Order: sequence, then structure tokens, then C-alpha cells
Amino acid sequence: METEPNIHPLRHGCDDLWTWNRRERSPEVRLYGNNFRIAHFHPNWSSGTAGVRGTRILNNGRYFWELHLSRRIFGTSMMFGIGTKKARLHADSFTNLLGEDDNGWGLSHKGLLWHGGRWTHYTKPFRENVATKIGILFDGIAGTLSYYKDEKYLGVAFRGLNEIKEPLYPIICSTAAKTEMYLDSMKRDFVNLQDRCRAVIVKRINNKQDLEKLFVPTKIRSYLAEAIIDSVEPFKPVNQNNISNNVGNM
Repeated sequence: METEPNIHPLRHGCDDLWTWNRRERSPEVRLYGNNFRIAHFHPNWSSGTAGVRGTRILNNGRYFWELHLSRRIFGTSMMFGIGTKKARLHADSFTNLLGEDDNGWGLSHKGLLWHGGRWTHYTKPFRENVATKIGILFDGIAGTLSYYKDEKYLGVAFRGLNEIKEPLYPIICSTAAKTEMYLDSMKRDFVNLQDRCRAVIVKRINNKQDLEKLFVPTKIRSYLAEAIIDSVEPFKPVNQNNISNNVGNM
């Protein structure tokens, strides 16, 4: 029987710093919020499937992140998982986009796992119009991808991911109009002792301007700077009223 991981995976790791890629997304995805971590799909109406790729390369590491789904859970397919650069992020049809071919591995809100254009049953369909939290645990060492739903472990979904040579990234997509997913609780495992020490130092630094005040060698300052992301001003939402209502329902 599979051992159930702790409900807070990688709790002994450190906070991870990544977000959704503004350059690698469907034109039907709007990004906003702190560091663009909120993805809003089909802000007016939907005539297809829209997706967005994360900035984090996952291979060879251990990573965990959570997605807060607003109450608008419905439609043909809302999906969460991983994929390569070759995975499509837009389709002019309602489809299970993530996992339609060998470039993606995804879970749909209907409880189905998709990869290579085939599906398998994994868990119960999500309740429509009920806010839900999805946790995703990628283990590049063991080569597995596992899911959590409302902090309940659902088990290993995919294996053999350590054999994938192309870079793998987090991906989400949706066919449903005015749906949202909020990226939160990103964690990663430490690579080595140096990485662990950097995480402790960075916790006490608010931004890169504060880093310049430290009396440390330039190489160390540059290494610390790699782990700091300054806050950026979000885009102004296209449909302010609808988005504000959805945020309130998250």
C-alpha cells in the first residue's frame, strides 16, 4: 500500500519563486494579482480552450504548489498538471488540452488523468460551483506527479517523468468562461547546504535594493539576488466587475 505523504509536502524545504509566464499563454488568459499569480480564463465568453505555462523548470527537483479554484467550476475541462514547451496553450475547440498528446500530463476537474490522448479514472469529479484547492507534487528524482484535493492526498498520478529529457513546466488550462486559478504555497526541496543557507538569508531581505546594502562579495550578492523576486504592478483586469466578483468567491 502506498504511503500517504504529509498534507504539507516539502515542509522542510523553502519557498519557491515562480509565476505564470506572460509570454507563454493563450490570448484568452489574463494574468493579474501579486506577481501575476492569478490566471483568469475567457474574461468575456468562451469559444475554445485556453492555457498558460509556468516559469518554473521542474526536471530533477522536488516541487509543490497549490491552485485555488474559484467557485466557477464547470464546463468541458479545467485542467492542472505539467507539460513541455511543445504542449499547446490554445485551441479553438472545447477539449482536454493538457495531455492531448505526449507533451502533457494533466488532471481534469472531471477526475480524469490525461496523457498521450488517453484518459484514465483517478478521482471523483469535482463538485460544480464549489471553491476547491488542488495541490500538485512533482518529484523529479522518483519521476512521479501526485495530486492533493482540499489537502487530501489522492495518490501518484503519473510515473516515469524522470525519463523525460525536455524541460517540464507547470501548466493550467480551462474551457469555461470567467474561471480563475490562483497560484499559492510554492515550495521546493533544497539542492545543497549552500542553497539552504541562501534561503535563510533571503527570508530577512525584502527586496533587491536591501540586498545592495549588504557588505558581501559581488558573487555572493549575485547568488542571493537569484532567489529574490521584487513585486511588480499587476495588469489592470479587462473586465473589472466580473473579476472582482470572482476573486471574492475564491
